[in-house]
Amino acid sequence: MERIEIGFLGIALVLGLIGLRVPIGAAMGGTAFVGIWAMMGWRPAVGIAKAVPFNLIGDWNLSAIPMFLLMGFIAVESGLTRGLFGAARILLAWLPGGLASSTVAASALFASASGSSVASAAAFSRIAIPEMLSSNYNKGLATGSVAAAGTLGALIPPSVLMIVFGILLDTSISTLFIAGIIPGILTAVMFVGLITVRCVLNPTLAPKVKVNATPEEKRAMISDAWPLPVLILGVMGGIFAGIFTATEAGAAGAFLALVLALVRGRITVELMRRALVDTAAGTSEIFIVVLGAALFARFVALATLPDFVIGFFSDYSTFTVLLLICVLFLILGAFLESISIMLLCLPVLGPLLIAHDVNLVWFGVLTIKLLEIGLVTPPMGMNVFVIKSAMGNRVSLGEIFNGVTWFIVIDMLTLAILIAFPALSLWLPELMAK
Repeated sequence: MERIEIGFLGIALVLGLIGLRVPIGAAMGGTAFVGIWAMMGWRPAVGIAKAVPFNLIGDWNLSAIPMFLLMGFIAVESGLTRGLFGAARILLAWLPGGLASSTVAASALFASASGSSVASAAAFSRIAIPEMLSSNYNKGLATGSVAAAGTLGALIPPSVLMIVFGILLDTSISTLFIAGIIPGILTAVMFVGLITVRCVLNPTLAPKVKVNATPEEKRAMISDAWPLPVLILGVMGGIFAGIFTATEAGAAGAFLALVLALVRGRITVELMRRALVDTAAGTSEIFIVVLGAALFARFVALATLPDFVIGFFSDYSTFTVLLLICVLFLILGAFLESISIMLLCLPVLGPLLIAHDVNLVWFGVLTIKLLEIGLVTPPMGMNVFVIKSAMGNRVSLGEIFNGVTWFIVIDMLTLAILIAFPALSLWLPELMAK
């Protein structure tokens, strides 16, 4: 059997194993080992299986992952995220659909600190949706806004997905972080715009809610929300100013989160124990997947799949290649988890993008945007099922998907804008480089 045939057979086997619910790291790593064994023999396969994990774990850039996870866990466990929805509600209550818009704003901040879109969707399912439903908001609008807003954490830095992308395609993580700021803000503004327009055209979707808090209560709510914006601005400001790299920013962020929690008097031994255990567990899960993907990337290279793909698409325009990649990611996003899609596709697509002289920072932003859309796309939109699980019988799955469809449409429009105007992603990185 030719190497290229073994390569395609390996991809089919990985997809089949994932469909059978085999853990993605085991599926990719095991397939890679067997494939290399079939192409080169037992000894080379064992040698590569030893060398690749050793070299990868020694990559200093990977240390950013546990540090950013620790920052997020400290922020969440110590209550630095409390008050976000209340403060956003006070500031945005005057808008039509103000509670839903408040959810977008608060969710964006929460998700960027926690690093998890699913955690954001779960948290605001319990905070925002009950309040919106008690205010007679349309169920689809209430749940759809939470599901869509949770995805902002992947694009607004710091982002674990951006770290993984940077490692896989050897792209500056700091530059990726900075590049995600304007697209992330644009997405949030587009969501708020959609909510506002829909509620203006159909006021029954979101009856106006009056905020009856006293000035003292308003000041208390806003003061309770200040630590998280300070944390995010501290991390991103340090990167933008060149005070520390993205890798160092993880440690700086974890330290700043700890200081803020101490200032607020919310640090306990049990809290730190939970944060450290959750960080170790989350890091282990990500590293196992990344190790499997690294072996799979080596297998893909040895099977000459990148050369085949480059040759196959050599006569296609860059725009056509990007369009086909977008379609591929949207289809996969409906069935697979975000990191799995990147680890499966980027080792093959990376050389093709380089051959077409595509800016990898810009493509990184597009990739994260596409993965965001996948988190709410039927039939397997993860955020949708998280909300359904949290809400039980109060909301049907059909109502959630119906509500989130509006946000998918606006996400596609935002994606088109980012493709048409690369400067939206590249202006800040270019400014930082000066």
